[in-house]
Amino acid sequence: MKLTPENIETLMREVIDPELGSNIVELGMYRGADISDGTVTVKVALTIKGCPLRAQIQNDIKNRLMILEGVRDVKLNFSEMTQEEKAATMDKARENISRQQTETEIPPNARVLLVASGKGGVGKSTVTVNLAVALARQGYSVGLLDADIWGFSVTQLLNLEGRLKGSLESKKILPHEVEIPIALDGNGDGAKGELKAGKLKVISMGLLVESEETALMWRGLVLNRAVQHFFQDVEWGEIDYLLVDMPPGTGDIQMGIAKLLPRAEMIVVTIPAKNAAKVSGRAIAMGRKNYLRIAGVIENFSGFTTADGTEHFLFGKGGGEELSKQTGVPLLGKIPIDGAIAERGDSGNPIALDSDSPVGKAFLEIAKGLPPHEDMSDCSATTIKINLSTKSS
Repeated sequence: MKLTPENIETLMREVIDPELGSNIVELGMYRGADISDGTVTVKVALTIKGCPLRAQIQNDIKNRLMILEGVRDVKLNFSEMTQEEKAATMDKARENISRQQTETEIPPNARVLLVASGKGGVGKSTVTVNLAVALARQGYSVGLLDADIWGFSVTQLLNLEGRLKGSLESKKILPHEVEIPIALDGNGDGAKGELKAGKLKVISMGLLVESEETALMWRGLVLNRAVQHFFQDVEWGEIDYLLVDMPPGTGDIQMGIAKLLPRAEMIVVTIPAKNAAKVSGRAIAMGRKNYLRIAGVIENFSGFTTADGTEHFLFGKGGGEELSKQTGVPLLGKIPIDGAIAERGDSGNPIALDSDSPVGKAFLEIAKGLPPHEDMSDCSATTIKINLSTKSS
């Protein structure tokens, strides 16, 4: 992806103001960029210049633009909006919310990650489950939603049994909760070291049907409604993340979820074969058309190294890098091939629990690169809007 003003603006449409829930171009916050000898200086007008979310927006902009060919450095030039500009931005944010007026039970501060793929067979569900486990191993509370209604597999990958229950008080569905041990990696006890365990809160059709062999022969509208229930009628409680295992492809369910969760981010799973990476680009295109921020790409089934130091690439090489380069999306990491992934998946013992495994370490490193959202409660811009973040959740 070349360094041009047009491509810069395209990437800026992926930078979402975490409080207002819309991209900074649409909100009028992006004021253009200057390009000089590989240095891009981005001009951004904030509603409140001293807002603590400024650092998050800054990091997001830098991560987007450093992918462009020829970029050596990214600088930010922040200014503060006038009262008139601020009012116009708030009006635009309210307008967007009025068009997306679907309320959910997801906390406004939770970071929502939609794990998608352009096609089936790339290990998307395995990646989703292990990434959720890796985040929980840092001490976080992680929601895990299996939105692959036809091909639900999260329950088997975690060895979960039983049926979901409801709360008599709230009349909501209660997720299945699993404690995950903290990762001790020599750098401390994770993000929340005072805790002895993180937590997974799981929702899947596998916890609703009579048996995992049950075939669901539902069509588009019924499937969309079922997924909507998972967002609206589940008592998620306090969670730091919500990971959604999306169905493969770019059909009705994917677009429905994108519209239901306008502040979500997408992670696309691909494999090293370059042809497969091209298919994955369609999922990224779908996300961008729905104004979702693309958090990054994960290359699954990457190469492995034998004891004699020889590298092997059974599924090709370079697909993740090629997809990253063509779309301007960061490559979050590569997951090596290891037979233990399938063995541990079949036994419901995710490999991300094994800190000594190269695969487990890869998932933990990716998880560390996906920090939770900052607390928005102290941002003075909150006082300008009326329940904006609550409505947009």
